[in-house]
Formats: sequence, structure tokens, C-alpha cells
Amino acid sequence: MLLTAARAKGVAPGLFMALLVAMAAQFLSDHYGAPVMLMAILLGIPFQFLSNDPRMSEGINFAAKSVLRIGVALLGLRVSVELLWQIGPTFAVLIALGVLLTIAIGILTASVFGKDYAFGFLAGGSVAICGASAALALASLLPKHDKSETNLTFTVVSVTVASTVAMIVYPIVASVVGFDDRLAGIFLGGTIHDVAQVVGAGFSMSDETGEVATLIKLFRVTMLAPVVFVGALVLRKNAPAETAPPIVPMFVLVFIVLAGLNSFHVFPIALIEYSNHLSRACLITAVAAVGMKTSLQDLQKVGGGAVGLVASLTAFLAIFVMLGVLAFG
Repeated sequence: MLLTAARAKGVAPGLFMALLVAMAAQFLSDHYGAPVMLMAILLGIPFQFLSNDPRMSEGINFAAKSVLRIGVALLGLRVSVELLWQIGPTFAVLIALGVLLTIAIGILTASVFGKDYAFGFLAGGSVAICGASAALALASLLPKHDKSETNLTFTVVSVTVASTVAMIVYPIVASVVGFDDRLAGIFLGGTIHDVAQVVGAGFSMSDETGEVATLIKLFRVTMLAPVVFVGALVLRKNAPAETAPPIVPMFVLVFIVLAGLNSFHVFPIALIEYSNHLSRACLITAVAAVGMKTSLQDLQKVGGGAVGLVASLTAFLAIFVMLGVLAFG
């Protein structure tokens, strides 16, 4: 989307507010250890009234959509084909199967919890792949309605809370089960939702566990592109022509291209590290903007069924990966 000088002027106030909220969230995370995505959502919600202000709404929408896509696209520089070789075929299949089954179960069981298939896809994808980042990417594909932003906000909050609990509990579980450092890393990386929590949980056990967990988690991140691609195809088939998403969303195409180029080591390490920081900044800003578009009253209407669905999917993924590690470790 081109950002002309005139449009930039309209975007600036709302985008600046989203950036301020994101910076505040990062400050709380850095100084008090709070999950940054959760802080971004919670700090953004009190400013929901700004999304109804014509001077602010354009910039907030820009942050929630365009800035989000930039952040997701840049995630491509965090992954490469080498991940497959480092993980090994057995555990690569196990992790990929866990991702796909979690999403499928989310879609198939959503009605049991009083939600529609779209919420099941959103919840399943966020639990299975990479938490808030996946939720934002998948939400950009789904048909828009009056509860879209509320469902997205609730999903981001619930998976972030679940990921934080998992960061504390799963290392204890891995120790009780008797996993060695490598197997513990596979378990943690294959189950915890957010990258930051995976790193925290892994390195709290040992350096080897942290390194393996991060590797496994990044492999799950690579699943984002094919899941978004297939999701776009399905939605395109079932949606009216005027509302159908593109066959390959541009941000997914950029993700794939960057991941492919990164597999050939064409980018200097300094650039990759910078892009990782930029990607995270974009995603935090997008989450803050989503919070700023969400009414607390509407959030309360989402219901306990959504909590039950996210909790059930989290439990399924943990049990599935644990059994797989026990069987093949």
C-alpha cells in the first residue's frame, strides 16, 4: 500500500499513538518482566475512544494492518531451510503434525465451545504456530465483521497468558518426566506459544535446552507461511469475488522470499539482527493498535467458551508433543 504525502499526514497521529503504547509496553516488559504483547493489548484498550476520532482512526488502522504485515514479512529472516536438517526428519514431522492437528481440532471443535470456524482457525493457529504473531497474520485473512477486532484481541490476550503459564510450568513438567536437555528443548519449543517465552523457559533449564527449544520454535514459525497460504486459498474459494483474499498475500510472499534467500546466507548477520528487532517492534505496535480498536465491553462478551477452546488446544498440543518425544526420543 502506497503511503503518499497526504496519506502520511493522516496516518501520523494514530500511528504515533500506537508507537507510544508499544514503547510503554516494551518498557514494562524490560523492567518488570511482563509479557510485552499482553502489555501492548492491555495498555491499548483504554485508548479505544481514539479509534473513533477521525484524526486518529486512519493511523490506528494503518498500524493494525500495514505495520502488522511488515512485521510478519520480516519474520522470514528468522528462518531457513537449514532448520529442517538441524531438527531431523522425525521431530520435524512430529512438530509439523502437531501444528496441523491443533489447527484442525480448533476448527472442528469451535462449535462445541459456542464459537464459529473462523475463531477456531484463529485460536488453533495462534496456539500451534507462534502466539500473537500468528493470530495477527491469520486474522488479516478472515472475513471482517463487528466482532473481528474483539475476537483477535481476546485471542492475543488468552494465548499470551497461556504462553506465560507454560513458560513457568512446562520446564517443571520436563524435569518430572525425566527429559534430558535435548528432549526438554524439543518439548518446550514444540509447545510454548510465543518465541520470547520459549527462550525464557529453555535457557532457564540449560544452554543446550534453550538452543534446541529456540530452533524447534523457529521451525514452528516457518509453518506460518503455508498455513496462511492454504487458509487464503480456502477462504478465497468460499468468499464472494469482491471480498476474497489474494491467492498469496503479499506479506506471505515476502516472508517466503526472505526465508529462501536467508537459506543461502545472502544477508549479513547484522542486517538479520536489525530486521528481527524491527519485526518485533512492528508486531508490538500492531498489537497495541488492535487493543486501541477494542472495546472492553465487547471483550467481555466473547465468553468463557473462547477461554475453554484456547486452554483445550494448549493442553492437546502439550500432550501430543510430550507423547511424541517419549516415543521417539
